Amino acid sequence: MRVREAVPAHPLAASATEHQGLAMTLFTVFVAVTLAITVWVGRRRSDSEEFFSGGRMFSPMENGFAISGDYLSAGSFLGVSGLIALYGYDGILYLIGFLVAWLGVLMLVAELVRNCGRFTLADVLSARMRERPVRVAAGTSSITVSVLYLVAQMVGAGSLVSLLLGDQGGYARAWSVVGVGTLMVVYVAFGGMRATTWIQIVKAVLLLGGTVALTVLVLLRFHGDVNGLLRAAADGSGHGSAYLRPGLKYGGSWTNRLDFFSLGLALVLGTAGLPHILARFYTVPTARAARRSAVWAVGLIGVFYLMTMVLGLGASAVVGSDAVRESDPAGNTAVPLLALDLGGGSGSTGGTVLFAVVGAIAFATILAVVAGLTLTSSASVAHDLYAGLRRRAAEPGGREEVRVARFAAVGIGAVAIVLTLFARGLNTAVVVGVAFAVAASANVPALLFTLFWRRFTTRGTVWAIYGGLVPAVVLVLFSPVVSGAPGAIFPGADFHWFPLQNPGIVSIPLGFLAGWLGTVLPGERADAGRHAELEVRSLTGAGAV
Repeated sequence: MRVREAVPAHPLAASATEHQGLAMTLFTVFVAVTLAITVWVGRRRSDSEEFFSGGRMFSPMENGFAISGDYLSAGSFLGVSGLIALYGYDGILYLIGFLVAWLGVLMLVAELVRNCGRFTLADVLSARMRERPVRVAAGTSSITVSVLYLVAQMVGAGSLVSLLLGDQGGYARAWSVVGVGTLMVVYVAFGGMRATTWIQIVKAVLLLGGTVALTVLVLLRFHGDVNGLLRAAADGSGHGSAYLRPGLKYGGSWTNRLDFFSLGLALVLGTAGLPHILARFYTVPTARAARRSAVWAVGLIGVFYLMTMVLGLGASAVVGSDAVRESDPAGNTAVPLLALDLGGGSGSTGGTVLFAVVGAIAFATILAVVAGLTLTSSASVAHDLYAGLRRRAAEPGGREEVRVARFAAVGIGAVAIVLTLFARGLNTAVVVGVAFAVAASANVPALLFTLFWRRFTTRGTVWAIYGGLVPAVVLVLFSPVVSGAPGAIFPGADFHWFPLQNPGIVSIPLGFLAGWLGTVLPGERADAGRHAELEVRSLTGAGAV
């Protein structure tokens, strides 16, 4: 089957500028709707339960859509589809890791976390331990993971808006990062969890609807012939049949193969340690509702990833990998360029209208996810770090923690903006993979040991968190993600000595080892009574908030 020849990226980007007004109108409409939701919700009471958990009044279906809205980030919509367009089979491996991870969340985490916690991961970890050291360690880890994830989303926002406005010099990219950072602070500071949840629900509906439409258009282009789509994708990639076989990105050298194994380990384990995902289970009234929320999320996420695979293959087949790479070397603009071509191509009204619609959906995706991440990290600052370190009694209703969280949102937003301006050349899926690795290294060992190991101690908890967090961060700082590679944060420098992009293969075992070692060394014994209480509470919900 003949398909349209690859169109160079710069005419596509130039065509996008013809309908900047439409794109900005769609952006403005979504921002106006979400700000209206924020204002409406902000008029409600502002105690800690309302601000951090939305009053625990969401249904399983609503929370399932919100979880999918939180999880289906720019790394999924823009980054993974770009990796599939550039690397074929190896890009699809990301989807497998993202989806398989939810089996562990569904079977091991959802109900137990809902029964044991209140607002944050630290609530679960400190339930049978000394609160102060555990809260400080868990809060530090949660903030680190959230900021890394924030950077991935805002990198996607920069790539998207830069292409949409035809600004290849980077000014639009920088200002879009600042704009997204400002909006996320407004959403969190004034709306809290209830506003963030409704924004994520609206975003999930838009994202799934837009993805369905694009998938149908891709399949119609090839008359439903999946084999024809695969052949055209292989031809458009420039790699021929190698595009459809493993090894294009993660093959060849032992370093690439280890990097793939490390990435898979991080993706499968990391979801259970993502603070903003765990926080979603506190927005429903019961553990049964938390489990049903996870079931809804698995269904929605699974359908989305199947369609994302079609979009990545379609971008390679219709647009061409060279054009995608020319527009953005990391591949983050593959889906918008595919939409432009499916709508009629460069210079057509239909193409630029569809391009603008997809751009608005992707922008909505980014705004919703960064709002959830900012809320989670600010909650960790207020509920874990601030509350864990202060000495005086808590204010009734938690209003003091809410004020601290609002100020923390401003600081976290500023940090995320600055980091994103340095990391804007990275693929969003790569940065998300790093965030998953840090979560799997620091949070998952402590969480699993707390829930299932009777002998686990406070020292073991703290060692597990720092024993995974510190190596993961250090290895990333001295990896090709930061220096020594064309797509690194500092491409002109080379101070890396760790050969892998993802540190999970080293840092995740270190986290488990540190937790075990901190527990078995003499000097501290577990409180058998508190463990028994936690076990009953986690399994039955007795005493759950």
